Amino acid sequence: MNKQQLFENIRKKQSFLCVGLDTDIKKIPAHLLSGENPIFAFNKAIIDATADFCVAYKPNMAFYESLGVDGIRAFEETVAYLRKNYPDQFIIADAKRGDIGNTSEMYARSFFDHIKVDAVTVAPYMGEDSVKPFLLYPEAWVILLALTSNKGSHDFQLTEDKEGERLFEKVLRKSQEWASDEQMMYVVGATQGKMFVDIRKCVPNHFLLVPGVGAQGGSLKEVAMYGMNDQCGLLVNSSRAIIYADKTENFADAARQAAQTVQQEMAGYLKERGII
Repeated sequence: MNKQQLFENIRKKQSFLCVGLDTDIKKIPAHLLSGENPIFAFNKAIIDATADFCVAYKPNMAFYESLGVDGIRAFEETVAYLRKNYPDQFIIADAKRGDIGNTSEMYARSFFDHIKVDAVTVAPYMGEDSVKPFLLYPEAWVILLALTSNKGSHDFQLTEDKEGERLFEKVLRKSQEWASDEQMMYVVGATQGKMFVDIRKCVPNHFLLVPGVGAQGGSLKEVAMYGMNDQCGLLVNSSRAIIYADKTENFADAARQAAQTVQQEMAGYLKERGII
């Protein structure tokens, strides 16, 4: 999916919501556990309930890898289900990979050749040669970690060099030498608030993947106010607040209501900016 197609889907659905499939076997409703593949059963129900209100899904790989072969199978089945039934959805493998070139090449091959997701999150710390293998797939996206929402982000990401440039700004500027806004996005945590102004000075036209809205306390209003550009330029992720809105047999209905509430708020911000 290219940038224009993603933007058109945002306008059509009046939403820039990404639903995070952080599916924890210990948190899904108990009645699913007796089934053959409870993780996929949960994901399928969540997807069917929320697809009208979102433009992307983001399976977090740790939740699947923690279950070994069964978890990986559930992840692959989830991607295949989306591809077959909801081909307009943008699929992000939240893997945060980043290693020496030949290892990154194998990671890229896994996600783009074998599983065929649209995008993968990548850590930039090891530099250009660790990121370039993911960029060899012209129809796929790299989503580079820039400024995250966790408390520890201050340990490194906000440190300044002698010229006053912060590390996250260096990552944003340097990485633009590797790929354009047609192939690279950035992760920016929702809790960063007005820092989105500084982000947009560096990358005015790129899409930003924004986790941290909902259970982590990020403000959707602030993200839209400071982070939105004339093509929206945002994919705002919500995981727990949607997929675990209810833990009874009515979990899918509750997830649908939670997703619709977010979508309606997003539609308001898109209208305010004249995007829809």
